[in-house]
Amino acid sequence: MGGQAKSKKKNKPRRKERHPDRDPEQRGLSGQERMKFKMQEKAKKKTAEKYSTEQLLEKTEECIDNFNFEMAQMFCQRALDIEPTNLKILDMLGNISLWETNVDASLITSYVFLKAVELSPEEGHSKYMYLGQIHTGMEAVQYFSKGIEVMLNALEERTQSAEGAAAAVSDRDPELTGKDVSVAFCSVAEIFFTDLCMEEGAAEKCKEAIERALQYDPDNPEALQLMASYLFSTENVQEGREFLMRSVALWLPSRTSEAQPCGREEDAEDEEHQQSGIPPYESRITTAKLLVEAEEYETASEVLEGLLEEDDEVVQVWYLLGWACYLQAEKPEEPETFKESARTYLTKAKKLYMKLGCDDPAMLEHTEQLLGELGPGDNVADSGDEDLPLENIGDDFVESSEDEDAMEH
Repeated sequence: MGGQAKSKKKNKPRRKERHPDRDPEQRGLSGQERMKFKMQEKAKKKTAEKYSTEQLLEKTEECIDNFNFEMAQMFCQRALDIEPTNLKILDMLGNISLWETNVDASLITSYVFLKAVELSPEEGHSKYMYLGQIHTGMEAVQYFSKGIEVMLNALEERTQSAEGAAAAVSDRDPELTGKDVSVAFCSVAEIFFTDLCMEEGAAEKCKEAIERALQYDPDNPEALQLMASYLFSTENVQEGREFLMRSVALWLPSRTSEAQPCGREEDAEDEEHQQSGIPPYESRITTAKLLVEAEEYETASEVLEGLLEEDDEVVQVWYLLGWACYLQAEKPEEPETFKESARTYLTKAKKLYMKLGCDDPAMLEHTEQLLGELGPGDNVADSGDEDLPLENIGDDFVESSEDEDAMEH
């Protein structure tokens, strides 16, 4: 009827739609990425229902033992999904990611350690040490310095409390020692000696960090070597040599045997301690450079020959051996023998440089200069090798260790 009002239609309740933009984790994702996100969330939920955190961490450690870091990372990430604030899992995931070299792994490493800092800024120094390693310049110094602060606080609490609290501190970081503090100060000194060497007051800060490193561990080979480097750079050569030889005496076999008391033989425990105290490969290359600078040629050659036994495809090691022999050729005793050795090592360095496509023009130029001064020598085979095409260079290194043995005998 015309005068009657139309009855209102009952409004059906609208279906509540879930907009991805309202979910912070899905904001900005494409449809395909949202689908992937939902699948990952479903997988996380399924994992949490099927496996406990302890089981996932056991699988993680098993994969690490088998050097399967990709799978270890996956299991550890699943454990972190279940317990996102677990510091132990964050630390483990960060350590695993350090073994990976891709960009994603670097981002994960930075994220997990920064998350650990956010959750527990005043406990656990290792996260700051790792962050210092993956950053550069003053930012790295700040991370190392914070790590040192955390360590010193822990050591001070341990010292002040003989009972009760001391046990709590020890349980929290039972393996923390003065050596850890020393290593951290060495990291700070290294940055001021290299990346930040042009900064105002860098030399003083470098020396101060080295002195603190030696304060917490007087027998730290790295700290002693850094002090030697610093002294050489300030032209205190004799004092620098003393620190350098003290450093080398702590780990080089010939030097450690000289330090043994008369009549005492080295046992398995001594050998294990010596092996654990050997500096990293790159650090020993620096040792050899300093030894050559200090004219300790025999010791330098021993260090370099030890490096060749570990890896005979490092150009710098062959070059330094050649340089050390060249400098000894000026001695009246057997000059031709030293020249021949220098020629052999430098030729090997040049070939390996070409084979690996290295990028150190200064080293190549110096190598060629030294070879030019030494001349071709009497060994026809060596001089003929210079004319070989570059694509055949790899053949010369198939039996490099055998060549070295033949040369020495």
